[in-house]
Amino acid sequence: MRKIILISCLLLCKLSYAQQKPNIVIIISDDHAFQAISSYGSKLTKTPNIDRIAQSGVTFNKAYVTNSICGPSRAVILTGLYSHKNGFKDNETSHFDHGQDNFAKHLQAGGYETAWIGKLHLGNKPQGFNYYSILPDQGQYYNPDFIDMDGKTVHKEGYVTNLIEDAAEQWLDNRDQAKPFCLVIGHKATHRTWLPDTADMGKFDKVKFPIPKNFYDNYVNREAAKVQDMTIDKTMIMGYDLKMLSYSKNGEGSVNRMNGAQRARFDAYYKPIEADLKSRNLTGKALVAWKYERYMRDYLSTAASLDRNIGRTLDYLEKHNLTKNTIVIYLSDQGFYLGEHGWFDKRFMYEESFRTPMVMSYPGVIKPGSQSAAFVMNLDIAPTLLDAAKLKIPQAMQGKSMLPLFQSKKVAFRDAMFYHYYENGEHSVSPHFGVRTERYKLIRFYKRVNTWELYDLKNDPSEENNLYGKKGYENITAQLKSRLNNLIDQYEDQDAKDIMAKL
Repeated sequence: MRKIILISCLLLCKLSYAQQKPNIVIIISDDHAFQAISSYGSKLTKTPNIDRIAQSGVTFNKAYVTNSICGPSRAVILTGLYSHKNGFKDNETSHFDHGQDNFAKHLQAGGYETAWIGKLHLGNKPQGFNYYSILPDQGQYYNPDFIDMDGKTVHKEGYVTNLIEDAAEQWLDNRDQAKPFCLVIGHKATHRTWLPDTADMGKFDKVKFPIPKNFYDNYVNREAAKVQDMTIDKTMIMGYDLKMLSYSKNGEGSVNRMNGAQRARFDAYYKPIEADLKSRNLTGKALVAWKYERYMRDYLSTAASLDRNIGRTLDYLEKHNLTKNTIVIYLSDQGFYLGEHGWFDKRFMYEESFRTPMVMSYPGVIKPGSQSAAFVMNLDIAPTLLDAAKLKIPQAMQGKSMLPLFQSKKVAFRDAMFYHYYENGEHSVSPHFGVRTERYKLIRFYKRVNTWELYDLKNDPSEENNLYGKKGYENITAQLKSRLNNLIDQYEDQDAKDIMAKL
């Protein structure tokens, strides 16, 4: 009897310990633009489940990334370090060292059970996780493969967003309930080629999307924008991106993976669109406008499944009485262009790419329906989680815990942000770094082009009027260069320092 009582006491102590530490769910999407989220005021679509997180917590209206590209962004989230510190600068030449420190290792050592499920895009052997099941590289939308902890590839039938959520819920069902948990759900959606679930094909066919005002931007006095290769007009591929398969010999990878039923639904939807397109013989701006509309319909239809499955996550937490003691963070790995400047993709330090959606709920800590205008970054997620778990934040981490923002309205958080994009290949975007303050943005491009750009975000929020070198802006340019140098020193970015030294 005494033994039973002792065991019961130990179990109660473990459960009490788990309850003291908040559970953590981080949902990371891919290329999901804040312009396509209704809690950010989007008129393009509704995202009721992302909005649920915002309504129960905070919307970060000025959330940004340090490097707007998929793998490097996840590396920053994991480590709390800029790309030059964690070693993963780009998707083309970098290799992520999983032996380095990350927030999951600290949570694990602090008693958490940890898991990453879905897209990681940092190699196939993550560390710090009790469990993982990850997509190889970018993964596929239909009937994808997953790599499990034993290194084996497991093939699953279905649509990737649904399958990732299925796996997340299965892990939650089987976790050690005596421990607090940290679950990262990494979605492939809404990454190129924006292939919707069969249930969502045609969801936006009756919607007429307005073309952005600067869609036909001519990039005057912006040399880097002139040489990019990411326009809906010239870069978007009919067969690959827009599913007009007769225009391409190879089509799109996920389409080729479809089973008979999936392919039948795909053909029933896309073939009539393709036939109609051919019958119209569109050219010039009429064809570009058609491509934009198809892009928007596919993109938002793909995002619809993302939001629906986020709802499934939230429903699971409610059903299992986990909501009150669980932090939920939703963010994209970066922003994305939905036709602004005529573009899709990301990479640039301009707002649509640099800025990312991020909402967070933390019952008892964050007031429901809060709005934050603080400059926060994906760099801040790792220290925030460790702070919430009452664990020591490593001195080497370069981000800051966001929790003080919810303890006092007078907290001075960050008055400027540093950005550095390195990749010099796909989409021909020139590497660049820069600083953003409340009103101004200064960017230094290098390698592909060697130019400066300066924007007054108050008077030119769409960043079309480069003020660098213009009369009257000498003082603000000097101030911003000084601030940029200070940030380069603060974050110890030797590459940027060397470039600045040569000027």
